[in-house]
Amino acid sequence: MTVSEAEVQRLFEQAGALLHGHFLLSSGLHSDTFLQAARVLQEPRVAEQLCAALADHWRSAEPGVVIGPATGGIILAYEMARQFTARALFAEQRDGQMTLGRGFYLSPRERVLVVDDVITTGASVRATGDLVEGHGAEVVGVGCLADRGGGVGLRWPCRGLLRLDPREYDPDECPQCRRGVPLVEPDHLQAQGPGGRSGASP
Repeated sequence: MTVSEAEVQRLFEQAGALLHGHFLLSSGLHSDTFLQAARVLQEPRVAEQLCAALADHWRSAEPGVVIGPATGGIILAYEMARQFTARALFAEQRDGQMTLGRGFYLSPRERVLVVDDVITTGASVRATGDLVEGHGAEVVGVGCLADRGGGVGLRWPCRGLLRLDPREYDPDECPQCRRGVPLVEPDHLQAQGPGGRSGASP
């Protein structure tokens, strides 16, 4: 199934998952773009459409397992695994280490696709891939809905449906602050419906 990057962006924007404006990130930085991919996955029909498009890129790799880091990769891993008729797992942080729990297992030489909804620094997918290899399984690649990290130096092939290059600023150097543009916090965005715009009242 082919979905253009413009169509992926439209689906994100319609779901209120991709907004443009002046936002406070969890890092404390300010950005002109806010992305909450969970909002586009809350509609099963849309999640299926996006995952079918992403799965098409990896079909020749024939993964038998799809794994994602909690929490962003859980829904994606499940729907991607359904596309491949594979097992769906998720990894969790425990005492600062990425681990498998809940009776999940990986066997040596299993072919595993690592997925996450959004890749920024790549830390979560990197830790998940290391976990997979630590069990003797093979990482065939990394898939995501949105890549806002520009490659992030992963040692496995990486594919995203949407490539973003947001501008991020230290609060003291933020041009939108200097222009007096209202700063929107994520908690306020969560209260907006689809198509919500920056600066909307919570």
